[in-house]
Amino acid sequence: MLKAELRKKYMQKRKALSSDEAFLLSEKIFENFINYFKPVSGQKVHIFIPIEKFKEIETQIFIDYFLSRNISVFVPKIVDTKLISVEIFKDTQFEINNWDISEPVSNEDSGVLDFNYVITPLLYCDQKGNRVGYGKGFYDGFFENLSSETKKIGVNYFNPDQLIDDVWENDIPLDYLVTPTDVLSFFKGEE
Repeated sequence: MLKAELRKKYMQKRKALSSDEAFLLSEKIFENFINYFKPVSGQKVHIFIPIEKFKEIETQIFIDYFLSRNISVFVPKIVDTKLISVEIFKDTQFEINNWDISEPVSNEDSGVLDFNYVITPLLYCDQKGNRVGYGKGFYDGFFENLSSETKKIGVNYFNPDQLIDDVWENDIPLDYLVTPTDVLSFFKGEE
């Protein structure tokens, strides 16, 4: 299927979830992430703040867990059409931007590129790690500059069931996808 078709299909599938279902599935995704990756003190994680109206994965449970274990947390912020990475703490102040996304008030880019994990929003991810986002290209631009050691991890309520037919040469695939039932690796030789 084409990205536009997949984007529409998975937005509808997401909208069909009740708030309770979305939260329970988010908890399962969180548990699968923790059990598989076992993040530890001193690591650095970049994670998105969900867009509530789009029923994105609830990431506050991840953020609370990381902060309580001395894992540095960074969140995206769009400044002048570029995605920057802002470090957050328990007392960080947030504001709602033009897209209804909660962002830190600070515009200070951390400059960090060697994250252990970048937990990425998406609408769909296929069996090869190709992702369908909202079509703005912010994450592809962000991924280009990351350390090769950084694990790019998508989170989704749904497992892949078909390939994306219009993958572009500048699309950067994910390394993993975490769903409520699986952790899929897109590295050759791993399952």
